[in-house]
Amino acid sequence: MTMLSPADAIAEIAASSAGPAVGAFFDLDGTLVDGFTAAVHVGDRIRRRQAGIGELLGVLEAALRYRFGRLEFEHLLVRAAGYLRGESLTDLDDLGERLFVERVAARVFSPMQEIVQAHQERGHTVVLSSSALSIQALPVARFLGIANVQCNRFELDESGRLTGGIVKPIVWGATKAAAVQQFCVGNDVAVQGSYFYADGDEDAASMSVVGFPRPVNPRSGLAAAAATHGWPVMCLTSGRRRPMRTLRYLAQHVRRDRPDA
Repeated sequence: MTMLSPADAIAEIAASSAGPAVGAFFDLDGTLVDGFTAAVHVGDRIRRRQAGIGELLGVLEAALRYRFGRLEFEHLLVRAAGYLRGESLTDLDDLGERLFVERVAARVFSPMQEIVQAHQERGHTVVLSSSALSIQALPVARFLGIANVQCNRFELDESGRLTGGIVKPIVWGATKAAAVQQFCVGNDVAVQGSYFYADGDEDAASMSVVGFPRPVNPRSGLAAAAATHGWPVMCLTSGRRRPMRTLRYLAQHVRRDRPDA
C-alpha cells in the first residue's frame, strides 16, 4: 500500500493544475474531523435530558447495526430524524453552530485543514461531500470556508419544522458518488481531474469516479480497495490540536455570545 504524507499531498496539490475545473471533495466524519459529529449532538441531548434511555439505546443499536452492515444507512438516518420531529430547523442550526464551537472545532484535523486551504489557494472547486446531516456539516464548512456542501437535510413542513423525514435521495455510498458526478457536470468540473478524501468503506464508490482518490485513515474495506487499486493512503493522528485559525474562530464566537460584546 502506498502511503502519502500530508506534506507530500500539499506539494502534489501545489503542482497540480490551477482553476475551478479541478474539484476537491471532502468527507466529514473521520476525514476532516476526528470522530463522529452526530455523537456530539446525541451527547448534548442526553446532557440536557432531552433524550430518554429508549432514544439512547435505539441510536446506539442502530449505529452498531449500521457499522456492521446490518441496517441500511437510510433507516439509521430517518430513525435519528424521527426523534427531532417538530423541532425548529433554525433552532437546530443554532445548536449545531454552538456544538461546533464547543466540541467539534478542536477535533478538526490540522493537516486536513491545510489540505483544504492548499486546494483553495489553487482555485480548485472545494466541496464538503458528507452523509452527515446539515446541522453537523454546515458549521464545519463555514469554518473551513467551503461554499459547496453535499449532505443530508431534514424534511420540513410549511413552518420550517422537522417532519421526521429526510430529503431524498439519501446521500450515502452510490448516491454520494452519483451526486459527485452530477455536481461536476453541473459546475464544469472535470471529474477525472478531481480529488476525493474520505475514510469510510462506503466511499470507495466515490473514490472510483475521480482521478485522484485519497483515502484518509481508511477503514478496513476502503483500505483493501486502496491496496487493490493502488490509491495512496494518508494516516493522521488525532485532530485535537488548536491551530491559530481555530483559536481565532473560537475567540470570535465567544465575543459574539457575550452579552456585553
